[in-house]
Amino acid sequence: MKGKIDALFQPMKIGTMKVKNRIAMAPMGLHAKNPDGSFNQDAVDLYVARAKGGVGLIVTTGIACQNKLDAMHATLATAGDSYIESNKKLTDEVHKYGAKIVLQIANGAGRNRKDGFFIDNDPISSSENPNVWHPEMMHRALTTEEVQFLIQSYANGAYIAKQAGFDGVEVHALHEGYLMDQFSMECTNRRTDQYGGSLENRLRYATETVQAIKKKCGKDFPVLIRYSVKSYMKGLGIDKGALPGENFVEYGRDLEESAKIAKILQGAGYDALDADNGTYESWYFAHPPVYMPKACNLADAQYIKQFVDIPVICAGKMDDPEISTEAVANGSIDAISVGRALLADPEWPHKVQAENFDDIRPCIGCHAGCLERFFSGKNTSCAINPQVGMESKYEIKPADVKKNIMVIGGGISGMEAARISALRGHKVDLYERTNNLGGVFIPASSMSFKDEDKKLIQWYVKQLKDTGVTVHMNTEVNENTIKTAKPDSVFVATGSTARKLTIDGADSEKVITAVEALLETKPISDKVVVIGGGLTGVEIAYSLTKDKGKHVEILEMLPDILQVKGLNAANKTMLQNLVLSHNIGVHTNVNVTAITSNGVQFEENGSSVELDAGTIITSIGYISDKSLYEALKDCGAEVHLIGDASKVSNLMGAIWDAYEIAMAI
Repeated sequence: MKGKIDALFQPMKIGTMKVKNRIAMAPMGLHAKNPDGSFNQDAVDLYVARAKGGVGLIVTTGIACQNKLDAMHATLATAGDSYIESNKKLTDEVHKYGAKIVLQIANGAGRNRKDGFFIDNDPISSSENPNVWHPEMMHRALTTEEVQFLIQSYANGAYIAKQAGFDGVEVHALHEGYLMDQFSMECTNRRTDQYGGSLENRLRYATETVQAIKKKCGKDFPVLIRYSVKSYMKGLGIDKGALPGENFVEYGRDLEESAKIAKILQGAGYDALDADNGTYESWYFAHPPVYMPKACNLADAQYIKQFVDIPVICAGKMDDPEISTEAVANGSIDAISVGRALLADPEWPHKVQAENFDDIRPCIGCHAGCLERFFSGKNTSCAINPQVGMESKYEIKPADVKKNIMVIGGGISGMEAARISALRGHKVDLYERTNNLGGVFIPASSMSFKDEDKKLIQWYVKQLKDTGVTVHMNTEVNENTIKTAKPDSVFVATGSTARKLTIDGADSEKVITAVEALLETKPISDKVVVIGGGLTGVEIAYSLTKDKGKHVEILEMLPDILQVKGLNAANKTMLQNLVLSHNIGVHTNVNVTAITSNGVQFEENGSSVELDAGTIITSIGYISDKSLYEALKDCGAEVHLIGDASKVSNLMGAIWDAYEIAMAI
């Protein structure tokens, strides 16, 4: 790609604002704010690290402009001099690295409203509409005067942002089915005043907003809008989202209408379209999980670019340098918006520009550390980069005393402990009993949609080499190994073992574990039953159906599949829809009683049922392997049990556990 990558690093203009390259940091939810709504030091550190890493434009998390409708605790309506002075520290620091920063300004979720985020009890929308999460809750229609109040509050909020040194604002949004988007779509707007009816009327809220901002802040003050090109809705409700490539009738905004809308937005005065797709019905377009292809919104953003002269920025897994470079180079979009990939690796732009692609820590699309933490009311972070949101507190510094560190186990947790220890100046030896690094993440990454997981293993292997970790492959550790190596500290990262069935026939040759299925170490017949409807079991079922053409049925003892703590709704909803679209059988509230010569016997709704199956895959959880730790804990060195060996968790738990302990040694 030598030379071609330069397309991403050419300057561009958004209105009067000159941006040094074509890489924007996407707006992502962030709770790191002071009581007045200004960004606290954790947020400043997070944004400045991305500016330092080479991003050209930062679009911040949103802040409400008013505190009367869909009210939140801190809004621009109550911002005073302290807000302006505090945020000037952020904007000044970002500008030192040549980046621009715009404040995303918002005015309500409407029917998207989720529990715990709003302090008033008056659900609002464009018209009377059901809540996405709780359809029994109805949202009332805003009055004409209330809409006009919201429009003016946008202008007032933008003026405060300008005083605080922001280079512009981004209006939130005709995007993801939020309040302004509810006005734009005929399916959620049945108004009879000037804000309903024709397309122009349904867009009046959006067009009068930019006009009010320009009047208050000056015509040269840049105003972007977050814009979903297509809705991908089959109806109202979180189970009504369409999948990529699905043949369906669009219930929300289709491409034909979107072309008209883009022209209207440009004519009204917006300086750029920050584009993606989807609503909360199809949340996985705006927050694409691992199951989404790269550049999942690119084709629709390219389509809309044909109808406008203002810049179109495309968001949605745009972290493949080759795809992004080609799209910008040929002019089909003007810039890319990168979100979670910049959380995983704040140096993403610099590494792309240098074409050091192997050094980029990849985002794996899990949403566990970012979106799920945000909606749980916790500080946004990253499953594979614990420094996110704690850049100063978690800064990797040299250890006061250099030690001899032994890491037992070459899974992700062990490799993270080795990496951090080496970066802090310790001498590190890692011992792995097999001939591969990656541990249980090797089978977990084997599915066709887990390319970024594979890259993460490769990234860790390279990091061990680059940081000088000595790796001992095919080596079992015992007490003699400890005596010879004389470590000061030992990390035991021996992982976990799969739970076994304890029913009649469980020892049948047709019963295999999830790991055996993923690694294909045992044959898999055309008819498969997966026992266990957690994340691994459902992903295996989807993979076998999608890639192998198998007929798969899932058995789950709980009332529903995917009842997994920390699993984000975007990932869960898309996987549930994929299960339906691939005709995977799902049986819940079942009690598996026996493996028979024909397949699996279980109790369902008070009746005994038997399913034919040539292969039964068990995915019923794991048990921590503490045996080596128990044998070594009194060896004379500091011994730390980490990762699944300490507590069976997800990837975030394994990495964060190793990171925090290694930082403390």
